Amino acid sequence: MHPPEGSRVLIAMSGGVDSAAAATLLRNQGYECLGVTLRLVPDHPATSPFEPCCGLEAAEDARRVCERIGIPHRILHAVDFFDGEIISDFLAEYQRGRTPNPCIRCNLAVKFGRLYELADTLNAPYIAMGHYARLEQHQGRWTLRRAVCRPKDQSYVLAPLSQEQLSRALFPLGDMTKEESRAAVRHIDYVSSAKRESQEICFVPDRDYGGFIERRLGKLATPGSIISTTGEVLGRHRGLIHYTIGQRRGLGIGASGPYYVLRLDTTTNTLIAGHRPETLQTRFTTGPIRWGGTAPQQTPLEVQVQLHSRHQAVPGTLEPSPDRARIHLHTPQSSITPGQWAVCYTEDRVAASAIVETVEE
Repeated sequence: MHPPEGSRVLIAMSGGVDSAAAATLLRNQGYECLGVTLRLVPDHPATSPFEPCCGLEAAEDARRVCERIGIPHRILHAVDFFDGEIISDFLAEYQRGRTPNPCIRCNLAVKFGRLYELADTLNAPYIAMGHYARLEQHQGRWTLRRAVCRPKDQSYVLAPLSQEQLSRALFPLGDMTKEESRAAVRHIDYVSSAKRESQEICFVPDRDYGGFIERRLGKLATPGSIISTTGEVLGRHRGLIHYTIGQRRGLGIGASGPYYVLRLDTTTNTLIAGHRPETLQTRFTTGPIRWGGTAPQQTPLEVQVQLHSRHQAVPGTLEPSPDRARIHLHTPQSSITPGQWAVCYTEDRVAASAIVETVEE
């Protein structure tokens, strides 16, 4: 997708190498670029060892990059909105024993939500992101494709975007490698070009999700029993919010072989654990489908299914219905997790996406 030269483009600037590369490329291609940095979390104390990717330091890095490129920069404060839409959902899902993906929810509601509202007030028809994905029109609809650089592909976290959101999106890095992106900005801002990538959720930079939830709720989680699939008591957990399905470390179970978290039963405050073979599953149901392209005329549909951002997609069969879908994986996969998104591809195109609801035993 190539908007007419001179089109006004709002660029989401994180202060990192990818957004800096996107801004540099679009500016060099003749577009009228405006850099905007989202402030999503309150300022951390100066004594904190953690700096979130959307904090003060990131905003200053983004401002400096925009100044050197020669484009305007502004900050969009969305702390309260982010707290209500993203963090509150994160807390609620963990308390239900589910594992949400706040980054996908943020893309839907904030990056391609609040930023679009700002773009409208600035008469900017397009929004650009430093994500590694490709966008094209296929059979009359906007469709996401995997990035040329497969190790950096981020189509998974963009998969649920609507047709309206995709129609205004630009992903300049979809045909590039990470090294090419670094090279694009090295002569402009070495600090940004040399930044390491963040792998953490921005509002929990120390990755202690359970501790974060306890601090937000103002109370400690309730300990309970760890049991096997046959009902044998294996040990004690320190509160279900401290565990996720598939987790192996930190269970404190002495045994000849490692145990993994299989399920979290919030009604009885029980953690069900088992050995590696018990984590493997092939069938699950989802919530409503979001079609990435045109809904197929014939179903079931043979697809490649990706279960989380680092999962290698595997062959499966998608059987959609009006309010849900059933997915059968041809190869058993470990620890399919309610609350996560299942993204289905045909070849390298996003065909459909939906939230995992229940896993068949």
